[in-house]
Amino acid sequence: MPLRRPTVRHLLAGLALLPALLSPVTAQAAPGGPAKARFDLQAHRGGLGMTTEGSLEGFGKAMRLGVSTLELDTQVTRDLRVVVTHDRQVSGVKCRDTGPLTPGDPMYPYVGKYVKDLTLAQIRTLDCGYRQLPGFPEQEVVKGFRMVELRDVLDLVKRYRARGVRLNVETKVEAGAPEQTAPREVFVRRVYEEIHRSGIERQVTVQSFDWGALRVMHRLAPKWPLVALTNYDFLQVGKDGASPWLGGIDADDYGGDFVRAAATLPGVTTLSPNYGFPQSGKVGDPGFRFYSDAAMVAAAHARGLRVVPWTCDDPATVEALMDLGVDGIITDHPDRVRRIMADRGMPLPRSYRPHGRG
Repeated sequence: MPLRRPTVRHLLAGLALLPALLSPVTAQAAPGGPAKARFDLQAHRGGLGMTTEGSLEGFGKAMRLGVSTLELDTQVTRDLRVVVTHDRQVSGVKCRDTGPLTPGDPMYPYVGKYVKDLTLAQIRTLDCGYRQLPGFPEQEVVKGFRMVELRDVLDLVKRYRARGVRLNVETKVEAGAPEQTAPREVFVRRVYEEIHRSGIERQVTVQSFDWGALRVMHRLAPKWPLVALTNYDFLQVGKDGASPWLGGIDADDYGGDFVRAAATLPGVTTLSPNYGFPQSGKVGDPGFRFYSDAAMVAAAHARGLRVVPWTCDDPATVEALMDLGVDGIITDHPDRVRRIMADRGMPLPRSYRPHGRG
């Protein structure tokens, strides 16, 4: 049969389809699952493999690189300031004393003390940029770095006008040893107040290993999306009674199933498990296996929940997780994961530059 020449009508119809073919992938709802959104590239503690963790320089570098989400941890000080730090106890690996805030300060030295027992002014004397973090040879050290507050990071995002960037803020309540962090209700309320004050709460998700803290946050902000963190040990499967980490839920009532248990939490939209066993293992290692495997991803998606494992840096393991269908990755090296995304032809997060003075 001879080929027919395309008519003007056919050409116009083809041109009309061209923008859809060239445009980035848009969200589509899978039957029985969540809307398929873009892959969530989360810079763990601002991307600590690239820059001193928790620093404004690190969060800025991540936004200039182009990430979906800035992941960060919080603690609450004795004077109820919300500081950005992973550690409930000041770590000598990351910080060193420079001298007491006042002569004869009975709390000095501050290294080794719990953040909840120190004031912001005492904490701000610490030099937390005196060395490169061991195990991260590519990390740029922010010399003389002082811990910042949550409000400083929120204000930085506003200065960048990074409206497409999310902040995944962890309330690092120590449910297993509650005397080591600020009381749960106080901790969560102060984090809520800082986020609400910022005016960019629509860009924030709140995560916690302490599901009791998630319940408190849901009461304060019922529309905010929450993230249930876990490692398998915190579920305390097979042990009598409920784990202190699960906010009154006994994982054994759900067959030890993380997805089924976390799905009962009001406000939770995302699950963040550790990615595998052992926790820092790599695909191909003897005995390594994924925790956030295909079955977990399918079960979560069937309940309308996303799965974003933590904290994976090995490129081959990241690619394997992508193949399992996870919705994002929390990583110390967002630069590595972004390159993988580019190589796979995945839509890349937008990069941002600061505006105005700061």
